[in-house]
Amino acid sequence: MNIVLLSGGSGKRLWPLSNDIRSKQFIKIFKTEDGNYESMVQRVYRQIKKIDTNAKVTIATSKTQVSSIFNQLGENVGISVEPCRRDTFPAIALATAYLADVQGVDPEEPVIVCPVDPYVEDDYFEALKALSEQAEKGEANLVLMGIEPTYPSEKYGYIIPESKDNVSSVSTFKEKPDIKTAENYIAQGALWNGGVFAYKLKYVLNKAHELIDFTDYQDLFSKYDTLTKISFDYAVVEKEDKIQVMRFSGEWKDLGTWNTLTEAMEENSVGDAIINDKCDNVHVINELNVPVLAMGLHDVVISASPEGILVSDKEQSSYIKPYVDEIDQQIMFAEKSWGSFRVLDVETECLTIKVTLNAGHSMNYHSHKNRDEVWVVISGEGRTIVDGMEQEVSVGDVITMQAGCRHTIIAGTELKLIEVQLGKEISVNDKQKYSLEY
Repeated sequence: MNIVLLSGGSGKRLWPLSNDIRSKQFIKIFKTEDGNYESMVQRVYRQIKKIDTNAKVTIATSKTQVSSIFNQLGENVGISVEPCRRDTFPAIALATAYLADVQGVDPEEPVIVCPVDPYVEDDYFEALKALSEQAEKGEANLVLMGIEPTYPSEKYGYIIPESKDNVSSVSTFKEKPDIKTAENYIAQGALWNGGVFAYKLKYVLNKAHELIDFTDYQDLFSKYDTLTKISFDYAVVEKEDKIQVMRFSGEWKDLGTWNTLTEAMEENSVGDAIINDKCDNVHVINELNVPVLAMGLHDVVISASPEGILVSDKEQSSYIKPYVDEIDQQIMFAEKSWGSFRVLDVETECLTIKVTLNAGHSMNYHSHKNRDEVWVVISGEGRTIVDGMEQEVSVGDVITMQAGCRHTIIAGTELKLIEVQLGKEISVNDKQKYSLEY
């Protein structure tokens, strides 16, 4: 299978655990058989590989999420990077060109596109294989997955098939309705549009060339910021006559809010939390190093991270976005391709960070114009390179770097350090990268 996973999201509906860098699909709250926790993207990737070990997975995403993807999935996964956000048609066109020109996928091969974050079981991925096989037949240019609705929802668009067969031609599409209209659609046999579809690679590649003037993947990438923002539904689906829909009746959940996310959690708490027996339908997700105690609460979600603390009635948690828009957010935690960092303290001219580097990984060789830095190694061992001079480091070592100094650290084992940034202008944009030869 060739699968394109669409990974977007601004990270506001699951604040404070999510932000522009760590969207909901990267939050580790699903317990695995070995007792650890995995994120939505890790869960979906694992499920795909379980059904088809040879599946080619490409994630279409923004550049701010690339480090998190590499951190959680490794560096063998394909990534189609959107230079900026331009909605789903440009993203899918770019990913399709990436498959053709970078991955060398045959134009006749089927491609499946689906969101990166559905909460589903293995039968969903068996259905994706069937969807791919149906697209390969060439009976239709697009084959959609239609989710059997379990209730009249205002959250989804609807697909009305021509028949009740498992695979049917599509009669019409309906936009997100009110509840009463949704009930009427369902009475007509309508299916939820979950944004899952398959096509032969050449179909979308040709559509992209019809609507966009470009030669190949690199050319499309270079002019991506000039493209019109438009959804795949508007640009392609609603104008296509040869469309089929395949029914899917298995479990399928869109975990877009705290309310729906906690419904999928196997435990009532993640992290250091105590929930007393007078609580009912209470979930606590705590990323802080201090305990959270919940007593006598009902239908409440509590989420604590370095970004902030949320205490909300579960139903009200769906309306969080406008309030988060008012919060001046500094990124306090992020996963990088080499490890992660967590901000410990913020002062006017001083920022203190705890950095974790994975074994064998390193930071970029870089310098800062407006700030000095001090590193204190608190765990593990490795080596630093400071203005070309290499030095072995281990627990207790202190490395001081003046502004303008080129520096990096390479982890031999997992390495943790405290980084103190000192200066009148501390900014994430104050960074100059260099090539490193040693």
